[in-house]
Amino acid sequence: MTIGKGTPYGRLAPLAADGVVVASDAEAAAVVTEARRAGRPVPPLGLLGGDLCRTLGGLGDRERLHGPDATTFPVDLGCVLLDGRLHWFVAHLAAHRRAWQGRFAVAMNAEWLGELDLGPRAHPGDGLLDVTEGSLGLRERLAARRRARTGTHLPHPGLRTRRSAAVSLSFPDAVPVHLDGVAVGSARELVLHLEPDALTVVV
Repeated sequence: MTIGKGTPYGRLAPLAADGVVVASDAEAAAVVTEARRAGRPVPPLGLLGGDLCRTLGGLGDRERLHGPDATTFPVDLGCVLLDGRLHWFVAHLAAHRRAWQGRFAVAMNAEWLGELDLGPRAHPGDGLLDVTEGSLGLRERLAARRRARTGTHLPHPGLRTRRSAAVSLSFPDAVPVHLDGVAVGSARELVLHLEPDALTVVV
């Protein structure tokens, strides 16, 4: 069930016996992809690192995942149609050129993208992607990057933000796309949607 305002999120419960421990968002997405491509249920994921783990307050403690202090969460799953093929991401999608030149976009299911707080309002259990898109000059990019470390880069007149369960993104030319930090190709048109409560994760 998608979390509502003021509703407790997560419950004390250890990683199930069939759970898979992962150390990064990319590893988590790989487990999801393998299961989805094979038509199998995605196993519960124990998070030791990555931006989703950080967003959920994970400590990177393997023993904790199996102990009484482990917290289990229902988490949304991002999906994107890229060149006719469906891909999944657990934390974020980033479409940008080198040094974020030209038009770019990020879709955040987690709050963090590395050292940058690009989704200050993002919540992995609210049924929404936090999307920011736009184009900034060099000086603006440098200033925005400094402020993005604390999530204070928004609002910005050169950036458009929205929160939605389904989003279409268009670029004048093909832009490299990264899912959970992994390059998956380039595209001009991206169709994204969110699967609410599609994953069970433990920190």
